[in-house]
This record gives sequence, structure tokens and C-alpha cells, in this order.
Amino acid sequence: MPLPTIDLAFVKQYEAEVHAAYQRQGSKLRGTIRTKNGVRGASTIFQKVGKGSATQKARHGIIPAMNLDHSTVECTLADWYAGEWIDKLDELKINHDERTVVVNSEAWALGRKTDEMIITALDSVGSGQNVTGSSDLADSAGLTKAKVLMAIQMLNEADVPDDGQRFAVVSPGGWTGLMSIAEFASADFIGADLPYRQSMGTMARSWLGVNWLMHSGLPMDTTYRENFIYHRTAVGHAIGAEVTTDITWHGDRAAHFVNNMMSQGAVLIDGTGVVRIKITEP
Repeated sequence: MPLPTIDLAFVKQYEAEVHAAYQRQGSKLRGTIRTKNGVRGASTIFQKVGKGSATQKARHGIIPAMNLDHSTVECTLADWYAGEWIDKLDELKINHDERTVVVNSEAWALGRKTDEMIITALDSVGSGQNVTGSSDLADSAGLTKAKVLMAIQMLNEADVPDDGQRFAVVSPGGWTGLMSIAEFASADFIGADLPYRQSMGTMARSWLGVNWLMHSGLPMDTTYRENFIYHRTAVGHAIGAEVTTDITWHGDRAAHFVNNMMSQGAVLIDGTGVVRIKITEP
């Protein structure tokens, strides 16, 4: 049934614009982890499979099964909303800045919540996955080359695949530290191409087999900012409902209430695929 006083074409366009804004600038991390769409119910299960070992067999004998260790990780979904009022008189401007402001505000709010859930999952990794050591590796140091190399070494020692699906999310202060490392900052070492720039909507570059992203929402542990290097499969992101829009008229307010909502969750699947790097920011 058509909504009163507002054109259905506007409703459809508004919803499309919100979804596009969410994908473009809302979430920076959604594309860097394992995703499960179309989840039904309040939670879902991600499968975790252990390592297998190759064996020999006697001629005409039965091939021994690897008996892989199978375990599951449950991800609980939560419902999130971002709503705003649009006054009737503002509808005169819906084809201009007023609509854009509300579209972006709501989409980015949901995107920040998506990233917040993913970062919380990353931060649930145990302290055994922290980079520690002497002066260059201490939490009181910035994001040094020594810390980066140690984090990558930890992933390598855990047999985490070096397949182009390793990601690092660092704070603005951490990015400043990286830019002081010639091998990271200079195109002579990494090339001029910056992968993921368009799809992620943020600064990004590939270095040491890791795709580096900057994020302003990383947690702080009392004194030290926490940064993470991880493999895509180490964290799961479950989607029960993508971003959807509902627009309703309220005569007592002479305004429309525009609500955008989603149902999502994130969980740490395999802690060995995540390394935490604590730093002191400049």
C-alpha cells in the first residue's frame, strides 16, 4: 500500500542509496573476514577443522582416514537500528543535500557497528597471541618494523596460510609509524598500486603479503593501542538481515521517521590466525 504524502520511487531510491553508502563507506572490515549470509535464527555455527596428516598404506590396503578434528564456533546475532526524523518541509530538499546527509549518517552508523563487532571478535584473542619481547617489541614502542616481522613470524609458525588473504588493521598512529618504514612507504618496495582502495574506501596497501588498512576505531588497553594482523578465515561475520529501510509518516510530528536496521554478529573462529600488536601512539 503506498505511503501517504511521499512517493514510492523516493522510498526505493532512499533504500538503495543507504545500502550503497553502507557498502561504500560504512564498514571497512566486512570484506576482510569470513562471511555467512542468510542466517535464520538468533545464532549460527561456523565450522573449524584441524590439521590433517598424510599417511602411507600397504599395497591393496585401506587408506587410513586422517580423522580431522572438527569443532564448531557459535556466533550470536544482534539487531541494530539507526533512525532519523525528516520534517515534512524538508521533503522539498530530498533530492539534494538533506537526503544525502540522512542517508550517509544512518548507513555509516550501521557500518561502524559492523566494524565494532568485528574488532571485538579480533580483540577476544588470548594474550598468547600478543607480540612481546625486547625494546623494539615492547608495548611502549610504536608500530616498528621489528613488531611487524614478529607478528608475521607468529603467523608463519602457526602455519597460517600466506595466500594473499592476510590483513592488518592499524590505528592512525600505527599508520604514522608504518610510514616511517621505508619498505612500507616507498613505491620502490611495494609498487605504486594500492589494492582494495576502491572497495574498502580507505587507504590500503599490500606489504609482506599482508593487506594493510587504517581504522580509527581500534581499542585501547589502558595505555596502549591495539592493532591486529589476521587471516580472513580467523573471524566469522554472520548476517541475518542486510541493511533494510523503513519509512513511516507521523502526523503528530508532521514528519517521516526513516529507520535503517540490520541483524549481524561476529565471532573469533581460530585464535591462531590473529596476532595482536600493542603500541604507544605518537
